[in-house]
Amino acid sequence: MAFFSRSAAAARHVVFLLTLSVASVVGVGAVHAQDWSITKIDGREYVSVENVKKFYGFHTATREGSTVTLSSVTIDPKTKLSAGALMKLQIGSQECLLNNVKFIFTYNVESGGSLGLISRMDLAKLIDPVLRPSFIPNAENFKTVILDAGHGGKDPGATNPLGTESAYNLSLAFRVKKLLESSGFKVILTRTSDEYLSLQERVELANAVRDDAIFISLHFNSGGRDARGIETFTLSPPGVAHYGSEVKAGDAAVRRGNEHDSANIALATSVHGCILRELKENTFDRGIKRARFSVLSGVRHPAILFEGGFMSHPYEARLINDERYQALVANGIKKAVEKYRYAVTRKAVTKSEP
Repeated sequence: MAFFSRSAAAARHVVFLLTLSVASVVGVGAVHAQDWSITKIDGREYVSVENVKKFYGFHTATREGSTVTLSSVTIDPKTKLSAGALMKLQIGSQECLLNNVKFIFTYNVESGGSLGLISRMDLAKLIDPVLRPSFIPNAENFKTVILDAGHGGKDPGATNPLGTESAYNLSLAFRVKKLLESSGFKVILTRTSDEYLSLQERVELANAVRDDAIFISLHFNSGGRDARGIETFTLSPPGVAHYGSEVKAGDAAVRRGNEHDSANIALATSVHGCILRELKENTFDRGIKRARFSVLSGVRHPAILFEGGFMSHPYEARLINDERYQALVANGIKKAVEKYRYAVTRKAVTKSEP
């Protein structure tokens, strides 16, 4: 696995534009790829949080008990707006907060050094694309968005006394389509009515789009009565299990969608973060996760699957049925697509080789 083939020497990039409501800038340290110190634990490679701090130009890195905090946040004295990046880790946990957006790492943050160790997999496949979206090599300046309204026809998805998931998915897709088209995007829907499409048919429809595009599959969730909140999925990189499962032999296989591992996580970050900000206290952050869903595995474009809340939760079910909630989710997706396109298409200031 290539590990940071380009340095970030003397560069200043948009950092966390994907998760912030204002552009945030941070100075990136002059650290070359060969400067990373690698520690092996159970056959896996880890890098120190100290290395992360230096490479990405975080101003401070502190540890209190098992909590590790890295920050480059500054406040503009005139506008009072904050800029920069804030990352919180827990030793012994897979959860990471990047500017208050939750990510689920592949592996726990481990003890080591003064601040802990992060797996090389999580750094290369998650943290780096989020912190440096302009370095993603195959993220294109797309104008087309493919919206996949999940379920339909004989497959209603989740149901409750208020409605069906398939109907909510389609309603949301139409809302997002209208907003994106008003911003100049071309929008393609995998379905426009209450019709059944197999997962393979959805993939084939998406792959028939020859334009540079992104793919967003829209869903609502179901679970226990206490389960609530939004979550966003990207395809698991090779060697990483489906969320909640143990690693299987087949997980080592490279799927077509793995071509866009970095773009996938950047797109997920933008969508998840923007919707959280739109919904505010009306949701719960369940995080950005990895999975091997068929519609993510086979699509040739950067792709994510978004779950907009739990139809099985008494309170959240009423929210999902409220047009105001649907409008907020749709607006979050529209803003996210715009932010993502800007973040991945702006040129990195420095792309020097180590």
